[in-house]
Amino acid sequence: MFFTSSNVATEYNKKPKVLYVSWAENCSRSDHTARELGGASHMIYIPQLGSHPATIILKYFGQFFMTLKLLFREKPGVVFVMSPPVIAVLPVYLYALLKRIPYVIDSHTAAFLMPRWKRFQGLQRWLERRAATTIVHNEHLAEIVRKGGGHTTIVRDMPIEYNIGERYPMKDGFSVAAVCSFNYDEPIEAIMDAARQVPDVQFYMTGNAKHLAPELKNNLPENVKLTGFISDAAYGSLIQDADVVMSLTIRDHTMLRAAYEGIYQGTPVLISNWQLLRNAFPIGAAHVDNSANSIAEAIRNIQSNKQKFKAEAEELRARKYEQWQQTKLSILERIDRK
Repeated sequence: MFFTSSNVATEYNKKPKVLYVSWAENCSRSDHTARELGGASHMIYIPQLGSHPATIILKYFGQFFMTLKLLFREKPGVVFVMSPPVIAVLPVYLYALLKRIPYVIDSHTAAFLMPRWKRFQGLQRWLERRAATTIVHNEHLAEIVRKGGGHTTIVRDMPIEYNIGERYPMKDGFSVAAVCSFNYDEPIEAIMDAARQVPDVQFYMTGNAKHLAPELKNNLPENVKLTGFISDAAYGSLIQDADVVMSLTIRDHTMLRAAYEGIYQGTPVLISNWQLLRNAFPIGAAHVDNSANSIAEAIRNIQSNKQKFKAEAEELRARKYEQWQQTKLSILERIDRK
């Protein structure tokens, strides 16, 4: 059975019709971007074929034709497409060429820095030069696009809203929503060790636990709960109600989506101490060096100054809303010119 989904946003009174394509099972960035631009977000994915080298080509062929079928059915006036995989841009480019409409590439950090996609940089540059613009989240990546001859728009974040019904069940006391995907760039072991240093603090670690190393999973601190993959509503409730949202990376030039998701809920964040993140979250945030001691110390700091961090998070949220309105206007103007 093939997997497709659609999240249709409120109709935006400005044409052309916006359609956002992502070759993934889910992507909140795609959904929220589409919503903000008054369009629809579609996930195109064949989960049965996974990402194994023996099946990946067949999977991409299937998703290629599913994307074309979607585009010809929906007849959008502009298409946004997530990269990676950069292969997903190919059917969008073909449709845009045939219909003489603009397309926009939304490039995540992995499209530039992840080893498996570095070999496709030539194709990515070629597609970027033909796009109306390529969305990236920092100046470092923007300069890469410019050097390749493409137009770029920096979108550090966009407003995040959740339709929340029943609240996610949480214990009393100070709580940390530790947003994880258990990828190689996350200091998971340091987070576990930090949790042991603050036993009175409850950690809710999100993400698919099957990706957590067995030796860590079998030796969880008592104050760490693995939530597993939870619904958008439950996730939104969790990061709204937590005292701090933690998201960490050992990889530079990486925007942490969970960090701005937290700020847009008015929740302080605990994030890695990279220049990109210091610039994006100058207040309402504690920055750490990814060590257990630094994480534990930052948690105690936020815990002792809870009202100060909360007020700063709300102030930063207001700033980000204003910045996004300006960025959205520049994207729409760029599309109109194309």
